[in-house]
Amino acid sequence: MSARTPAEVPAASRRRTSVTKHQRVFDTLQHMLDEGEQITFREVTRRARVSTWLVYADGVRGHVQAAIDKQDAGSVRARSNGELASSASLKAELAMAHEEIRALRDKCERLQSGMRHNLGQQLDQITQRPLAERITELTELTELTELTELTDANRKLEAELAELRPLKKKARALEADLAAARTSLRQMIRDTNQGDKA
Repeated sequence: MSARTPAEVPAASRRRTSVTKHQRVFDTLQHMLDEGEQITFREVTRRARVSTWLVYADGVRGHVQAAIDKQDAGSVRARSNGELASSASLKAELAMAHEEIRALRDKCERLQSGMRHNLGQQLDQITQRPLAERITELTELTELTELTELTDANRKLEAELAELRPLKKKARALEADLAAARTSLRQMIRDTNQGDKA
């Protein structure tokens, strides 16, 4: 077996780290399924101590979604009063996602403001003679950087919104089921009371 080149050593290390992180995600999913704990992309990311990017990556996202679907099919119930636990958790996740989207937008605005400030400082420091050329160069660079950052942020927001759409739909369905169950319960109580009076 030939010795590895210096370039191959960090590549091998990255591969080992990647395999370890993937295994942590799979182990976390299995543990959460075994314990009946509600699985979400955010919770798997937190418990496995991996990046959000990894749980959405090809080869991992499918496993997480399959575990979520498996739980949904089993209609996990966690409250003693008979309400579906997933209804409240879906609303909470939806609120957290909206908050994260707002935070991302704020961050994007702060980055743009910081870049404009830096551009102004650089313009103050250069001489008058090449000023027009430098302005053109910096403006093009800023626009390109802003476009790249905004494109990345927009892509992330679109992915999060796409994930939220089925959650909203599930939340509405769960609320409708809950309302129907309450109506049915009130009717049963009225029927029971009327039977007792008779």
